[in-house]
Amino acid sequence: MLKNKVPWPDQMGVARLLRESRVLPRRFYVRDTETVARELLGKILVHQGTAGRIVETEAYLGLGDLAAHASHGLTQRTRVIFGPPGHAYVYLIYGMYQCLNLVAEPDGTPGCVLLRAVEPLIGIEIMRRRRRAARRPEDLASGPGKLTQALGITLSDYGADVTRGVLTVRALKCEPPFEVAATARMGFTDQADRPLRYIVRGNRFVSGARVRGA
Repeated sequence: MLKNKVPWPDQMGVARLLRESRVLPRRFYVRDTETVARELLGKILVHQGTAGRIVETEAYLGLGDLAAHASHGLTQRTRVIFGPPGHAYVYLIYGMYQCLNLVAEPDGTPGCVLLRAVEPLIGIEIMRRRRRAARRPEDLASGPGKLTQALGITLSDYGADVTRGVLTVRALKCEPPFEVAATARMGFTDQADRPLRYIVRGNRFVSGARVRGA
């Protein structure tokens, strides 16, 4: 716990999470990227004692999507995107922020989903120590760089199989209902006419601009 600060309590415990959820199987990811991006909302991202509910994603569509790293073709950096689905693609931006993507589409077809924000559920004090600049729980993981820092995800997780191991995505057996809102991706003009950013409508943990009425 940070000195002289009131603790931010976890929303659920690890035992409850394990009891009330299951790890998403690989077949979840063997679908078109937009579907995977939308259906990752509400799922639980878990990494080494921390977990958060995914509340914001963006779809990156591969070779024809100029905003996608895969549009440059197969490289050492992008090889995991062209491989089997259900793996982590982690990269560095601005020389300091790490971003987590999950690979979608069948093996050999590039596509991935950027996880932009999660609602902290477990290990919140751990996240708080990692994100000392956060002044409230909503600031812990409301952005792709904040998310990885809060959950301790680094370049060492590149290629991790998220259907097993220490970095996984779980689905609650009784997932609470929510509405999905969609907008253009943030910061890109390519595919600007397509709603490739998905958020849980009304959720206060999303990053950046919200949809009107969301």
